[in-house]
Amino acid sequence: MTAAPPGRSPSRKAARALRHPAALVYLAVCAILLAWALVVTLADGSDESMAGVIPLLATAPVSLVLLMLPDHGAMLVAAVVLGALVNALIIGACARALRGGGSAN
Repeated sequence: MTAAPPGRSPSRKAARALRHPAALVYLAVCAILLAWALVVTLADGSDESMAGVIPLLATAPVSLVLLMLPDHGAMLVAAVVLGALVNALIIGACARALRGGGSAN
């Protein structure tokens, strides 16, 4: 079996996609939304905060699928983080392809 050329390995393509400015902006927005939701939820003592819905919707559809994980606060964070990473990967790859940088490498 031969190794893939250095510019074509899946990990390099993923790293290039995640470094795209559009993907980085999306990740920053998701991080801000998650931090906001955590602060609002922790500050609200009534246990009725719906702030966690906003980051879930921002990272859908992956986060909604992962929400089927066991019911725990850390699972909400994990669902949002994984959803944001998958969506940022797709955003970066699409942006690169549209600019013509994704076809050769």
